[in-house]
This record gives sequence, structure tokens and C-alpha cells, in this order.
Amino acid sequence: MPIQKIKKGYRKTKYILYKETLIDFKEHFWAFVGSFIGIGAIAYFNSHHFVDSDNVYLIGSFGASSVLIYGNIQSPFSQPKNLVGGHFISAIIGVTIHLLFPEIIWLAAALAVSIAIVLMQITKTLHPPGGATALIAVIGSSKIKELGYWYVLSPVLIGVLILLLVALVVNNITENRSYPSNNRYHKKYHTFKKRIIKKL
Repeated sequence: MPIQKIKKGYRKTKYILYKETLIDFKEHFWAFVGSFIGIGAIAYFNSHHFVDSDNVYLIGSFGASSVLIYGNIQSPFSQPKNLVGGHFISAIIGVTIHLLFPEIIWLAAALAVSIAIVLMQITKTLHPPGGATALIAVIGSSKIKELGYWYVLSPVLIGVLILLLVALVVNNITENRSYPSNNRYHKKYHTFKKRIIKKL
């Protein structure tokens, strides 16, 4: 009996190690393409609205979101509701806390992230990079802080919608990648694509 358990455990471990170390070049390629286009589009938009020293649109949490929505597209945290809702809620909380406690950075930072997490949990929009979005509103550059609630709309909401739009296109180009995780959008996307190809 103990030998069978050991053999079973060994087989499971071997399978997990195999899955974790498996290199899927197609998956990596599309993750690269998606993140390159998404972040590139935001950076391009930024370069036409601000001088190089004010990278307002390139907030760090967008990099973290890119890891999820292009590299781990089936994760619950990567879904559109979580992406948009998580950043939106966190941005509002971050700005509000900064306005309430502008001089007490340690308190504002802790409150912004903690309240953002709880509200994302309550609204079922948990998106880990949202915590960074809330924090950036408190500890960001003077340019970010000057935006006030405009920070929620731009850069946060505009940047998130750019990332989402790119994800909806790039993550559904091939048949074996589907985003969002429910397949309805994926099927409609490919049906529409086939119609366009026939007309051309």
C-alpha cells in the first residue's frame, strides 16, 4: 500500500513538472505580440500628449496587467470585468485617499491599497495590478497627483481599454486561444472573421 502511494505521488510530481516546464512557442509568441502592441499603443499615445519626462500613461500597473491578459488569459484575474473594474475601482480609491491624506504618505498608501483590495473582492473584480493603480495615485509623480479624478479616466480607463481591445483581437486570432474565458466571444469572432474573408 505505501509503495503504491509513493508511485502515484511520483507520477503526479512527474506530470506537474512536465506541464510546468513545457515550452509552448505559439503561446509565447502571441503573449509577446499582445503585450508589445498593447504597451506600444499606450506609449505611442503618451508620446503624442506629453513630453518624454512625463510618462503619465505608462503607469507600472499596466505592465502587470499585460502579464495577466496576454500571458495567462484563462485566469479569473485576467477577464475583462476584472481588468476594467479592478483598475477603475482602485483608481477612484487611490485618488480619494490621496485627497483625504495628502501629507501622510504611509497612511494614504496603506489605506489606498487595502480599501482597493476589499472593494475589488466585494465587487468580484479582483485584479492584482489594481493595487498598484491605487498606490500610484498616492505615491506617483506630481503630474499624476495634479490630475486628481482625471487620473481615473486618463490614464487609467483609457489605458485599460487599449489593453483590453488588443487582448480581444490578439488572444482570439488562433483557434486554440480564447479570451474571455467563456467561448461565446471567441466563436462570434471567428464567425465574423470567416464572413470578412469570404467577402474579400
